[in-house]
Parts: sequence; structure tokens; C-alpha cells
Amino acid sequence: MNEQTSFFSTKPARIFALIVIFTLGIAIRLYDMTDLPLEFHSTRQLLSLLKARGMYYENNSNFSPEERTFAVQQWNLRASVEPEFFERIVAWTYQFTGEQVWVARLYSSTFWIIGGVFLYLLARRLTSEDGAISATAVYLLLPYAIIASRSFQPDPLMTMLIIMFLWAVWEWSSAVTAKSAKDAKKNQENLSDLGELRDSKRSWLFVILAGLFGGLAIFIKFPAAFFVVGGGLGAVLAHRSIKEALKDPQLYLMAFLGILPGASYLIYGIFVQDFLGQQFGGRFIPNLFLSPSYYVGWLNMLNLVIGGFTLMLALLGLFFFDDKKRRLLLGLWAGYALFGFYFNFHIHTHDYYSLPLIPIVALSIAPLAEFLFAKLAQLTLTKFLSVSSFLFLLLGLIASTWNVRNQLNTVDYRPQAIMWAKIGSITDGYNLAGLTQDYGARLAYWGWQNSTSWPTSGDLRYAEERGGVKDLEEQFNEFASKKDLFLVTDFDDFERQSYLQEKLSTYPIFAEGDGYIIYNLMK
Repeated sequence: MNEQTSFFSTKPARIFALIVIFTLGIAIRLYDMTDLPLEFHSTRQLLSLLKARGMYYENNSNFSPEERTFAVQQWNLRASVEPEFFERIVAWTYQFTGEQVWVARLYSSTFWIIGGVFLYLLARRLTSEDGAISATAVYLLLPYAIIASRSFQPDPLMTMLIIMFLWAVWEWSSAVTAKSAKDAKKNQENLSDLGELRDSKRSWLFVILAGLFGGLAIFIKFPAAFFVVGGGLGAVLAHRSIKEALKDPQLYLMAFLGILPGASYLIYGIFVQDFLGQQFGGRFIPNLFLSPSYYVGWLNMLNLVIGGFTLMLALLGLFFFDDKKRRLLLGLWAGYALFGFYFNFHIHTHDYYSLPLIPIVALSIAPLAEFLFAKLAQLTLTKFLSVSSFLFLLLGLIASTWNVRNQLNTVDYRPQAIMWAKIGSITDGYNLAGLTQDYGARLAYWGWQNSTSWPTSGDLRYAEERGGVKDLEEQFNEFASKKDLFLVTDFDDFERQSYLQEKLSTYPIFAEGDGYIIYNLMK
């Protein structure tokens, strides 16, 4: 873009815009940090919280043997699909902060902010300063991104590493192309060996960085492979053919570094410790491709994560790229599509499975924003008009961020810890079953009690889709014969299970209070 058609035409203006965007992005993520992590996929966050606590308590003599035993037991009981890398970092930090729920939020937010820095660097290479600033604003301030990037789960870290990989692989591919062009003109321009050596070192540096970032992303969470492979192919095809790329030894080094961490974890988890063998089932259900609910559900997830209007702008933005740069984005979109087809159950039921799409959408919007800002620059030639338009943009960013602040301020989850601690003291010493939020994880974390979970209505539908429905009568009789008490706290789901209501109505109430009912199965 020419300097004259740039809206952020001066360096101070660009720096100020970035400061505003990153300040808003950081501030909103720090807001209400000490509230309980129940506003976003609490089941997944509590899984990591219980694991981190178990790691922290394991060899800590400041806690009683009973507490250490229970904490470690809950850690080991929880399924492990991804490496417990993030949990280890949080558990280590507890040594200095104590067990605080905000520690994980701070780390996740930091990962997302770092991803924003590399997204800006990549978008600047793909478009311009205006496009890069716009892409960064979308990535950092999209309402769903704000909430999701505070969660204690590996996805924010994985997304950061994917972005860092995309930046590195694009720099590598560009460096290789530049080196090839220089080699072709070497005899004509008599380029020095020193310059050739510098270009060679630069390309090797980026190939190593791309391999490490891509490999770590896949190691943190295996679905990253769809975006790493899709983006890598797109970057390669943007500058040369596959046939030419396959002759490059750097490509094989990158692939080796990318495969090694994840493959090592798979081998360790399947063949050495045997804890991964059963964790990959149920993610692909062929029958869903014939179900309209699958496609409607996926669209609903996209509308929740991105928003229909933003999604439309991102898809239209693809037309504003030149052909070579568009290949990178098409590779990423294709990777996301294949990811959604493979994880077809989760993509239409779990909104955070579309979290890696946010940086793809941000990059896709960049050239469209570049075009619009160029037009805006032509219409705001006076200082008054220029300042006014900037203030309008600032107002929009603040209003959007303030709306998320209001959303975070709507519910205070802190009293939940008191309720679960009370339930834990009431049920202490009893063998407990229940229909509770998060499969008993809240009771385990704040109530320090173990429980066996009755399936939710969603679990029953999921089992039906997979053809594995159990007889409810037999299942309840098994619960009643082995458990002392049945706890109900998830009353929304309880209302959807008429059979369970009917069965429990025949048992006396052991205790009840605000937010819970405990039935006595020992009658």
C-alpha cells in the first residue's frame, strides 16, 4: 500500500493504534481474574485444575496426608489425551502464589497476547500496516476470543504456537524464494558470498523455528496438525511447486521437527504407559454426515465463535489477496474444514474446537480492511476528519470490550465454592452418586469428595448416536445398590430426565438447600 493511501500513515499513529489494541486486549483479560472458572466450559477447565492441584500437592508437606492422597487420586483418575504440559507450569507456579485460580488465566491470556504479536508480524507481511492492525484487533478483541483465551485448557497455548509456526513458515518460504532469485541473478549482479551466506543462515533459522513451533503445537494438542499441515502447504505453494519443494532438504528437517514431539508422546502413551489407547474413540461418527443437525450445529458453533457477519467478511476478504498469498489462507481454511470433518461430533457440539479459526479469520479480513482503510484515508484528508474517524474507531473498540466486561460481571461464581464445600461436609463418609455439573468435578475440587456421575441427557444422546445405549432401569438399580446418597445440583438436566425424576421421587430426601437436593438411597 502506498503511504498516501494508508489510514495509519505515520509511525506514531501506528504505534498508538497498537498500544490501544493491546492495552484493551490485556485489560479485559485481567478483569475479574479471581472469579471461579465456571463461565466457559467449566468441565474442561476443572479437569486441568484438578490435575494441577494433584501435581502441586503430591510432594508438598504443607498439606495433610489425606489431602495429598485425595488430590493425587483425582489427578490420576482424570483422562489424559493431551500432555499435561500446561498443568505442570501452573502447578510449578503454585509454589510461589499458592493454589489460585487466576494463575492459569494469566498464563492463557499471556499466550493469546503473544500470539497477537506474531499475528501482527505475519499480517504485515501478507498485507500492510493497516491490514495488520485490523487483523490484530479482530484477533484480540473478538468477544468470544476474550472469554476463551482466559480458560485453563491447552487451546490458547496451541493457538499461539500455530500462529508462531505460520509466521516462521511464511518467513522461511519467502527467504527461500528470495535466495533462489538472488542465485539466478548472481552472475549478472556479481553478488558477494557474504550476502549469500547471510540468506542461507536466515532460511535455516526460519526452517528450524517453523519445525519447532509446529511440532510443539501438535505436541500440546494433536488437532493442531490440521492447521500446521494446511498452513505449511499453503506457504510452500505460495512460492513454488510441490515438486520443487520436495527437492529442498530444509523441508524434510522441518517435517522431522514437526513430527518428532507428537509422535514421541503417542508412542509413550500407547505402547509404554498404555493410557492413550482408549482416548481417541468417539470423535468421528460417520452417521453424522447424513444428519442435518451436524451441519446446523457446526454453523451454530461458527456463529457463536466468529459471528455470521464477521465470517462473511473473512470469506470475502479472500478475494482481496493476490493469488500467491491467497494460497496460504486457502490452505488454512482447508485444514479447518478437514479438521471439522474428522472431529465431526465435537465440531458441532463444542464451540472451542473452532478456536484456531479465529486467527485464520483475522488474517482473512486483513486485505479487506486494508482496502477500506485506504478509501477512508482518501475521504479524511483534513485533520478534523482524520481525528474524528479515529475516535469513531476507538469508540467501537471500547464499546465492544465494555460489552464483554458486562458479560463477565453478570454472574459472580465465588459463592459456588462455599456451596460445594458445604455439600462436601454433609456427604463426608458416604458413598455418593449424582447428577451434577461437570461430572462431579466441582464437588471434587471445592468439596473434596468423590462421586460417581449419572449420565447427562447429552451423554444419553451421544450414546444413542454411537449405538451404545444402556438400559436405564439396570443402570439405576446398579447405582442404588452400590451408593448411599444421590446428589442433584444440575436441575436443568434433571428436568430433561423424567425417568430419573420418577425413580428418585420414591426415595427420601437426606438433605437439601439452595442449589442442591440429596436423596437417601439407603432406605
